[in-house]
Amino acid sequence: MSTKTLTLAGGKRKAGRIVGNVVLLLFCLIYLSPVYIIWVNSFKSRAEMYMNVLALPETFTWEYYMGAITRMDFVGVFTNSLIVTVCSALLLVVLCSMTAWALVRTKTRLSRFLYRFLILTMLIPFQTVMMPLMQEMNLLTKVLGIPMKNSLGGLIFMYIGFGAGMSVFLFHGFIKSSVPASLEEAAIIDGCGTWQLYWRIVFPMLKPITVTVIILNVIWIWNDYLLPSLTLTSNANKTIPVMTSMFFGTYSIEWNTAMAALVLTILPVIIFYFCAQKYIIKGVMAGAVKG
Repeated sequence: MSTKTLTLAGGKRKAGRIVGNVVLLLFCLIYLSPVYIIWVNSFKSRAEMYMNVLALPETFTWEYYMGAITRMDFVGVFTNSLIVTVCSALLLVVLCSMTAWALVRTKTRLSRFLYRFLILTMLIPFQTVMMPLMQEMNLLTKVLGIPMKNSLGGLIFMYIGFGAGMSVFLFHGFIKSSVPASLEEAAIIDGCGTWQLYWRIVFPMLKPITVTVIILNVIWIWNDYLLPSLTLTSNANKTIPVMTSMFFGTYSIEWNTAMAALVLTILPVIIFYFCAQKYIIKGVMAGAVKG
């Protein structure tokens, strides 16, 4: 092959990479455009928004952020969201990792059935079960005497149920592919009990997938609107996504204050995501090696 042919081939590959990067950049800009629109318009007056939605504000003012914080009772609803998100994510990690470990090491028909049953729950849309779920929560409240609706504890209980399928699936794949049974057998020979075996040997090895499960559940639970809106009726118990709906009225929408409230809603989870993003691909890939 001549030098000229090699040069032409190299030029085509370089041009192809440039075109691919440009197309990728355009897709990224389109994907991020809603975030830009929300951020820019959170500093504008209503008149300025109607003039040009995409333009930068003439002056940057925190007036609408302060209005959103005051009207939402941001500290209170932020605390509610933080309690629900942290408790749900931690309980999902502990309970689902234990469940996945037991299902992997217990090779029976029952364990295989339970694993497949949990996987099937991931395929059921929430909208198909939300009304029966509310009736079930009312029944549990009458039977147990514990308020399952309009309480943060009841909401956490429901999040654990809905998040168990995906969390067990990820833990199951990771344990099956990355946690050797021989290591557990050696620990048992050394006198390690079941509880010690899990906490001292198995759980420390689950760090990559544990971080992945936490990230995915935190993003889902923090941004969820539908389940809290059905469950929480008191303003004192509402989470941030539910309280942002107060700016979207039937006959009028306070766009600038609503945009400021939305920025306050998504900012914590974005910060959390960037702090822990390096574990996502690593954990998901490790858990997907074997299923």
